[in-house]
Amino acid sequence: MTIRPILIHPDPRLKKVCDPITGVPVEIGKLAEDMLETMYDAPGIGLAAPQIGVTQRLLVMDCVKDPELAQRPMALINPVITWSSEDRSTYEEGCLSIPEQYAEVERPAVVRVQWTALDGTRQEEEFSGLWATCVQHEIDHLDGKLFIDYLKPLKRQMITRKMEKLKRERARA
Repeated sequence: MTIRPILIHPDPRLKKVCDPITGVPVEIGKLAEDMLETMYDAPGIGLAAPQIGVTQRLLVMDCVKDPELAQRPMALINPVITWSSEDRSTYEEGCLSIPEQYAEVERPAVVRVQWTALDGTRQEEEFSGLWATCVQHEIDHLDGKLFIDYLKPLKRQMITRKMEKLKRERARA
């Protein structure tokens, strides 16, 4: 497994709508392994393929934060939200592509998602709580949308400027 570099906003690859994956090619399994390794190393609870520069509809997530509980790594190929609750919830979201920046985002509290698993089977699950927020955040990435796109323009510009400064500092280091 390989830890991949995570793209930092602003990067045009983070704003692209990703291509669907046909079948489950072997390299997608390898990519999912690398993405999980990268996500755990970061550390984060979700990672979408465009965040490592791959414009394909693949995301990984694991929202189990309690070290006493078993991890639950998931890889979702071509995920689609098929139902959203009218109830809303607000979480303070962050993003591995926008390090150390957080903001409250309101989303549906419960969502039902269909996807293809790495073994090629069709899956469907209803997610709530942190899992619902995470899967919606990562699907947004596949559609070229970032959590800061939900914020007011001034706050979004402030965060974008901070990220541009961070990228300049990293380039000099």
